[in-house]
Amino acid sequence: MAPFVFVENDRATAVPDRVIPARRDGQVIWREGPIAPDFTHEAVLPAFADRACRIIADRARQAAPFFLYLPLNSPHAPCLPTPEFQGRSGLNNAYADFTLMTDAVVGRILDSLDAAGVADNTIVIFTSDNGCSPVADFPALARQGHHPSYIYRGHRADIYEGGHRIPFLIRWPGHIAPGRVCAETVCQVDLLATCAEIVGMTLPDTAGEDSVSSLDLWCGRPAGPPRREATVHHSFHGAFSIRQGRWKLELCPGSGGWSWPAPGQEPAGAPPIQLYDLEADCGEQTNLQDRHPEVVAHLTALLSRYVRDGRSTPGTPQPNTGPAHWPQLHWLS
Repeated sequence: MAPFVFVENDRATAVPDRVIPARRDGQVIWREGPIAPDFTHEAVLPAFADRACRIIADRARQAAPFFLYLPLNSPHAPCLPTPEFQGRSGLNNAYADFTLMTDAVVGRILDSLDAAGVADNTIVIFTSDNGCSPVADFPALARQGHHPSYIYRGHRADIYEGGHRIPFLIRWPGHIAPGRVCAETVCQVDLLATCAEIVGMTLPDTAGEDSVSSLDLWCGRPAGPPRREATVHHSFHGAFSIRQGRWKLELCPGSGGWSWPAPGQEPAGAPPIQLYDLEADCGEQTNLQDRHPEVVAHLTALLSRYVRDGRSTPGTPQPNTGPAHWPQLHWLS
């Protein structure tokens, strides 16, 4: 998004000196806006990879602990795989090629840790912020037999599982057994409490009000009941959902996002809420809100308590940053 500049130490590395027009060429798209002379869209992902590898090497030479947060610009529009990755997916799809390029960048990061001699003492977390974007051209990929959301309904921006189930891979030699899989629900907000436990810090009541440590899950230790009571998330248009165990309550009549039925496109008479049994129906095809009113009431009360307390973890109640207006709650009452 404009302005097209690299930022270092809170400052642009160069001042924009011209404005480029918007470009759309198949799946390649960017907006109109000012651009700096040291910036080209195609070079962003390689530049991020180069800088990350240099930071790892420099810190290793200094024998200094480091935290590297590397939010990649891929796979996302504009989909700009470099020439060596164009066509590599075999799907005739720039998004798919860009995804392979992303995988190669992650490989470079792991190789740099090996080369620096710090791989065995470094935690690596690879994850995403949402499900696949429709910029991937789902119909074209489906014709090739590929479905980015797998068996789940919806995609990025939606309240459905396709919008929220994401990769979450962790490598921690000596602590996490290679190839181990955990089926318990976790959320990215849990990273704060987990990392705090790793370094022996205690979070104050005013921080991480929805963060639960997943360290036992990471390390495969025997655990009792799930440490995360429930998981709350919302869609692009602000429709909230709460999930506990097998049940997921969605406070909207449709996707709450971009897939059908988007807000305003719901069928006439559609209930204003949805309830799904994710163990029996992970594709969210059968709305059970009318068959399990006791589950709806329980999850509604739980979500309401989280709002009242300003948190979903034990501790001192915290203020919310703004009012919550859910017409669906009035319907439920």
